[in-house]
Amino acid sequence: MSHTVEKIGGTSMSRINELCDSLIIRGREGDALYGRIFVVSAFSGITNLLLEHKKTGQPGVFAAFANQDSDHGWFECLDRVSEAMTDAHSQVLGNSADIERANAFVDDRLLNARNCLIDLQRLCSYGHFRLSENMAQTRELLSGLGEAHSAFVTTLMLQRAQVNARFVDLSGWRQEGNVTLEERIRTAMDGIDPSTEMPIVTGYAQCAEGLMSQYDRGYSEVTFSQLAALTGAREAIIHKEFQLSSADPNLPGIKSVRKLGRTNYDVADQLSNMGMEAIHPKAAKTLRQAEVPLRVTNAFEPDDPGTLIDDQAPETAAVEIVTGLELFALELFEQDMVGVKGYDSAILNILTRHDVRIVSKVSNANTITHYVDTSMKVLRRVEKDLASLYPAAEISSRAIGMASVIGRDLAGLSVLTRGLQAIADAGLEVIGASQGPRNVDVQFILERQFVNPAIAALHNALVDQKNDMPVQAAA
Repeated sequence: MSHTVEKIGGTSMSRINELCDSLIIRGREGDALYGRIFVVSAFSGITNLLLEHKKTGQPGVFAAFANQDSDHGWFECLDRVSEAMTDAHSQVLGNSADIERANAFVDDRLLNARNCLIDLQRLCSYGHFRLSENMAQTRELLSGLGEAHSAFVTTLMLQRAQVNARFVDLSGWRQEGNVTLEERIRTAMDGIDPSTEMPIVTGYAQCAEGLMSQYDRGYSEVTFSQLAALTGAREAIIHKEFQLSSADPNLPGIKSVRKLGRTNYDVADQLSNMGMEAIHPKAAKTLRQAEVPLRVTNAFEPDDPGTLIDDQAPETAAVEIVTGLELFALELFEQDMVGVKGYDSAILNILTRHDVRIVSKVSNANTITHYVDTSMKVLRRVEKDLASLYPAAEISSRAIGMASVIGRDLAGLSVLTRGLQAIADAGLEVIGASQGPRNVDVQFILERQFVNPAIAALHNALVDQKNDMPVQAAA
C-alpha cells in the first residue's frame, strides 16, 4: 500500500495550473513524482451549465432538454458549455498545441452528445418511446462530460511538464454501459502502475447503479472513495479551498478559530448532516470499511498536513467544531396521537416521497416535530399531504436555525448546560435543545436570525482556546 488517491474539487480545478506546480509536481523528480492517483472534478461552473445551477436552479443543458423536448432550445445551453469549457482550459494551458488538442476534445464530445440528444428526441417522437423513461441516462451522459474535459486537460498539462500522466476516463464514453462501479474502476485501472505513472481519473464514473440517480452532485467523492478502497490506497486525500476548522472564521473571528488537525468519521458524519460535508456519507462509509484514513487539506497550503480523519478515539473529551444550518421546523399536533402507532411512519413516508432531508426530530405525547432541510415550496406540498391524511391535526411550519456543537467525545463537558448559558449570556433565546446518548453532538434550535451569533457564543465558550493550530486561511 504505497500510493495515495487524491481528489481536487471544482473550484480548485480552475487554478489547476498553479496546483500542478505547487501541489502535484512541487519540485519532485523521477520516481518521487509517482505513487499518487488524482481524481478531478469538472472546472468550476461547468456542471451547473450541463445540468442546472446547484443554488439558483437556472436551467443547464439537461433542464432545458427535459423541459423543451419538442424543440432545440437546449442547443444554446450546449453552446454555452462549449464556450465555458474552451475558456476554462485556455486559462490554464500555456501551450498552443495543447489548447488545440483540448479544443478538439471539447468539439468531439459535445458534438456527439448533441447528436445523441437529437436522436433521442427523434426516437421519442414515436408513441412507443417516452422521453421521461430516458432522462436518468441523459443526466448521467451530460454530467460525465465535465470531468472528462478537466481530466483530459490536466493530463495534457502534466505531460507537457514531462510527467508520465495518463488520462483515465471512467465516464463510459462509447463503452459497455451495463457494468458495476467496481467493474468500471477495475477495468480502467488494469495495467496501470501508479509507481511509474500518474493516473488522472474522471470524478464521474458511468455504471449500472447510476451515480447521479443515487448521489446527485456527490458522485465524484463516491468514485474517489471506491478507487481508494479498490486499489488499496494507504491514504485518501481531499484537497479543498479551506481548512477544516472549529467554526466559520467570520463568526467568532479568525484569531479564535482553530484547525481541527485530527478527528474521526463520526464527526465527518455529523458535519454532513449539518450540510458541511467534509466528504459524502457514502464515500466516508466506503473508506471506513476499507480502513483507509482520509485527509482533508487546503490545496493552496501544500506545506500544511490538514486534518486526518480515521476511526481512532480521542485521547480526551473536547468540542471540535461549532456549525449551523438554516432549516424549517415541521410540526404535527394531534390530540388523539397518544398511545396510537403509525403517525411517525406515515409522516416519514410523505417526507420521503417529497425527497425532504431530515436533519433532526423531537416528539412528545401528541406532537412530532421534524427539522428539515428543504424549500418552502416543497414544504407546502408536504403540509397539504399531511392535512389530507390527518384532517383533525394541527400542522404548522416555521423558519428556524440550528447551531450544533460537535466532537468525537463530549462526555463530561456539560455541553448542553454550558451551551444554554453561553447563548443566554449573549442575549439570545433558545427554542429547543437536544443531546443524544452517544455524546458526539448537541443541537440548539433558535430563530433563524440568531444562529450566527449563537455559533460565535458557543465557540467562544466551549472550544479550547489553547489549541495551537490556528487557521491561516479563511474557511
